[in-house]
Amino acid sequence: MKFTSIENSAPTLRFEAANWIATDSMPRDQEQSHRLHEPEYMQSSIDPITGRDIENRANHPYLDDGILTIYFESNETRQAYLDTPFNHPFGKLPGMSSVDDDRGG
Repeated sequence: MKFTSIENSAPTLRFEAANWIATDSMPRDQEQSHRLHEPEYMQSSIDPITGRDIENRANHPYLDDGILTIYFESNETRQAYLDTPFNHPFGKLPGMSSVDDDRGG
């Protein structure tokens, strides 16, 4: 029985070449895309008041705001959504409100 030893040699694949850093950007990548996170149109089929998914949206009330359409289970939940204060959805806060309590608006 004859054994042959395996000689250590340079690897066939050189992995350090895979870590190169590109210095020039392609012409299409020189400017940030303005449409990266801006969908053209969105539909929300989840009622924001009850949290239930609306499967058949044909006969349900909705609110259309430009690129967003929100569907509601009933006119009551739609009106409750419209009556919610924009800055503070809770009618009674547990304490005095401060600048840190701002919720946008």
